[in-house]
Amino acid sequence: MNNLEIKHNELTADEFIYLWESVWDGAPAVEQVKLAMENSVFRVSVFDGEKIVAMARMIGDMGLCYYIKDVVVHPDYQKQGIGRELINELLDFIKSNGISGTQIFVELCAMPDKIPFYEKFGFSANEAQRLRIMLPVE
Repeated sequence: MNNLEIKHNELTADEFIYLWESVWDGAPAVEQVKLAMENSVFRVSVFDGEKIVAMARMIGDMGLCYYIKDVVVHPDYQKQGIGRELINELLDFIKSNGISGTQIFVELCAMPDKIPFYEKFGFSANEAQRLRIMLPVE
């Protein structure tokens, strides 16, 4: 993480789309991403100078549950500990904003090859199945 800068709640729609397209196909519409950025509980971005190289965001209710979303490290910057730093930033946010003496449900969805990475933080799989629908909006 030498010479890299971590920023909180500054991730823009354009930066999000740039990173999305570095690892996945079919980025969402910019209008959708702007709305998502405005309504995320917490956003973390990592910069190398002026260039964004990683992001993660969290949605949730600030009380009982959080969901970690869109953890992306640009392929040129992977395997350098940046993903670990993103997750630590998100978990630290939860710890610093939670009710003392309680436990908070933190969830994420991971591809099978990424599960060992998340297990290092204490995440574990359960028997629940993820269900989804891509709902068209007219």
